[in-house]
Amino acid sequence: MSETVDKHINQAKEGNQTAFRFLFNHYWDAIYFYMYKKTANEDEAEDITVKTFAKAFDKINTFNEAYSFKSWLMAISKNLYIDHLRKQKKNTISIDKDNKEAYFLLDESLSPEDKIIAEQNLIVLLACIKKLKPHYQEIINLRYFKEYAYREIATELNEPINTVKVKLLRARKLLAEIIQEK
Repeated sequence: MSETVDKHINQAKEGNQTAFRFLFNHYWDAIYFYMYKKTANEDEAEDITVKTFAKAFDKINTFNEAYSFKSWLMAISKNLYIDHLRKQKKNTISIDKDNKEAYFLLDESLSPEDKIIAEQNLIVLLACIKKLKPHYQEIINLRYFKEYAYREIATELNEPINTVKVKLLRARKLLAEIIQEK
């Protein structure tokens, strides 16, 4: 690792947001393109890459400098990709009768009780989101409620795409902290 990267890793371990942003920008392309090769889907690759950095930054104090930071990030992204595949596989059932394969989606419709619980959870979530600063509220709204892609958010906010990704990462982390306090 270069001295610059080592310095930023140490600063990130101390909670320095500028160091996080440097590491995010420095390694984004490598992780994103690795995930894009695996998923062949831009949105999935971006989501897994953002989750990779979120997990890495949450666990940065466990990083061992004896190893490559890039390899550590790749391992995290690979594990998240495997989790992603497992979730997808859980939602499908394969039946092989007389060598004819059929795929059925599981019935994911909610029962009336589950719908009420989901609505209550949404109300709690919205209350937690309102505790965030307005610019974090806006980015959460654009990504998760309006389902904008990162590029669309960047255009909407007139900001570079990497800034959007860092803000979204930070907003998710702050939101998780608020939810855990409840």
